[in-house]
Formats: sequence, structure tokens, C-alpha cells
Amino acid sequence: MKKLISLLLFCGLFQSFILPAQADRIKDITSLAGIRSNQLVGYGIVVGLAGSGDGNTGITLQSMQSLVARFGITSALDGFNGDNAAAVMLTAELPPFSKPGQTIDVTVSTIGGSESLKGGTLLMSPLLGSDGETYAIAQGNVVVGGLGVEGADNSSLTVNIPTVGRIPGGASVERMVETAFLDTDFVILNLHQGDFSTALNISQVINETFGDEMAMPWIKIVFVFGLQMIQVKRSALFQC
Repeated sequence: MKKLISLLLFCGLFQSFILPAQADRIKDITSLAGIRSNQLVGYGIVVGLAGSGDGNTGITLQSMQSLVARFGITSALDGFNGDNAAAVMLTAELPPFSKPGQTIDVTVSTIGGSESLKGGTLLMSPLLGSDGETYAIAQGNVVVGGLGVEGADNSSLTVNIPTVGRIPGGASVERMVETAFLDTDFVILNLHQGDFSTALNISQVINETFGDEMAMPWIKIVFVFGLQMIQVKRSALFQC
């Protein structure tokens, strides 16, 4: 009897330390439909490299020729030296609701034979969206986290990746991405992990907070939630 009482007391003490289930914020388990970031991509030229550029790569020389032509300078391809320049691809992520004049980070990656972007400067380059329109303009000094050295005996050492760099705040937003979120009369929440029970619980919490009929779950969600909660007994065949 004493052992039984001790066991019951232990169980009661153990249950008193069990914490209730933690509730999640709606923003942590859902996302708003129509609000997302957009990927941007561009092409540009990095100059000022200390001999670690592309060399006489055709695309680099043609880009340099096209660049100086904007300033009224004409020259044949053999008049350029690409040892201090590199052709690069630019990538950036445009956050939702970004306004013209705000800045975003840019990632710079070589596409030619350049060995390092250390000390280079990206010249003004447009960043395009999937629709081909310009949404930002990038320019600035490239910050490289890698290092590459080569000895006289052709030995070399590379730390991290010197052919990829970043320009913090290196692009200025020129155009805002249009979204239907501000024009619609309703808000759609998308669960990160689809679950009918969670969807119904969210609608109930919203109605308790803001009033009835503020959140209207689809009839199918309510039906499937109730359907999944029905308990049935397995047959002997399924228990094997």
C-alpha cells in the first residue's frame, strides 16, 4: 500500500511539472498570399583587378568596348586588355514592398577566367526581374571573403571562394513590384505545413480576437477536420 501511495504521489508530482502545449504565432506558421520576395539577375563588368581578371576573353572585351562606347569612345577589340577586368553575373533578392531609393545586397559571381574579384569595383549594371524589366541598379566595391595565392613553382593555395563576392547595399531599387494584396478586401493565409486542424484552429482564434465571421474557413475544411477526428476500430487484417 505504501508503495502504491508513493507511486501515485510521484505521478502527481511529475504531471505538475509538465508544461502546457506552447502556442505558435500565426506569422511563424503561415505566410500571406501575394507577399513574397522576387529574384533579380543582371550582367556587369568588374574593373580594377590586380591582374586577376579574365584576360583576352571575348565576352569581357566586347563588354568593355560597349561600355566605353556609351561615353563616345570608339576602339577596336585589340585596344583593350582584360587582365584587370572580369565579366560577372549579378543576383539579388528584392524584398516585398521595397520602395524606389531603398538599397539591397548584391552577389557578384565570375563567369569568365578571373581568378579573384578582390579589390574590384562593379560598374553600373541593371538588375532584371523575370519579366525582363529593370527593378534595381547595382554598382560599388566588391567584398570578397576568399583568398587565392600562387607560387613561382606553380603551387597554389585557395581559401574559400575568391571568385564570388558581395556588395552590401550595392543596388538601389528603381521600381516597386506591383502586388494585389493592397487592392483586395480579404487576406489569405497559407500554412507552411498544410493541416486541416491547424487551419480550423487559426480561424477560431481570429474570430475570438476580432469578432465572429472575421475568418471564414471553407466548408470543406470544417468537414475534413471533423472527418479526420472520427475514430474507428481496425480490423484484424490491418492490425497484422
